[in-house]
Amino acid sequence: MEIVSLLTDAGVANFLLLLLRFAGVFAFFPFFENQLIPISVRGALIFYMTILFYPIVPQQIPPLEPIAFILAGLSEIMLGFLSSIFLQVVFAMLNFGGETISFSMGLTVASAFDPVSGAQKAIIGQIIAMLALLMLLALDFHHLILEFVAFSLQHVPLGGFVFSEDIVTYLIKAFTHLFLMGFTMAFPILALILLSDIIFGMIMKTHPQFNLLVIGFPVKISIAFAVLTVILPAIIIHFNREIRLAFDALQLFFK
Repeated sequence: MEIVSLLTDAGVANFLLLLLRFAGVFAFFPFFENQLIPISVRGALIFYMTILFYPIVPQQIPPLEPIAFILAGLSEIMLGFLSSIFLQVVFAMLNFGGETISFSMGLTVASAFDPVSGAQKAIIGQIIAMLALLMLLALDFHHLILEFVAFSLQHVPLGGFVFSEDIVTYLIKAFTHLFLMGFTMAFPILALILLSDIIFGMIMKTHPQFNLLVIGFPVKISIAFAVLTVILPAIIIHFNREIRLAFDALQLFFK
């Protein structure tokens, strides 16, 4: 009888809007938007989470007119999309830093298919991004996202998300910060490779018979890998701090 009592116009509309909120989260948030997860599995997970979270949805009367309901559904998708950008920017920092490191090492051509994003990416960037994702899962990153959805249900009514100027301001600063932090992560390797190029240039001047292509290229890669091994923990710690700041910035959606 309790299930039958929920089959009202308002109950069904709230269920659909909650379904769209979870769809926006699972479609755009890091880890959940993994291309390795089949669409059918993600769809089943969205439906299961909607049933699981429906009892904590505040009772409200959603807009039942077709146009108003469509706009409410679009606002739910927009909530998931914009909030995911806050976290995706942090992952973009790692990708930019990995691409910069690969370019400086001369491994730009050595790219491989990235199963997470479904695109060709540099191997160094894939290794760093995979380690960061594993660290986040060890810190219950996926649970934090579900907590974000539960918290949003108490502060943002279904279909009531409003795009604010504070979100735009943060995103502009975040994209500016993206290139700065990505370059900062790659700077130690860039500096040492630049120094090695200067040394090889001096050697070429004093010893013209020195074969730079045979000796210089492997030496640069060896130096870069040695430095990467040393600074990799610092990169992961720095990434952990940035992802925590991004989660703190998600409070802008609840003002």
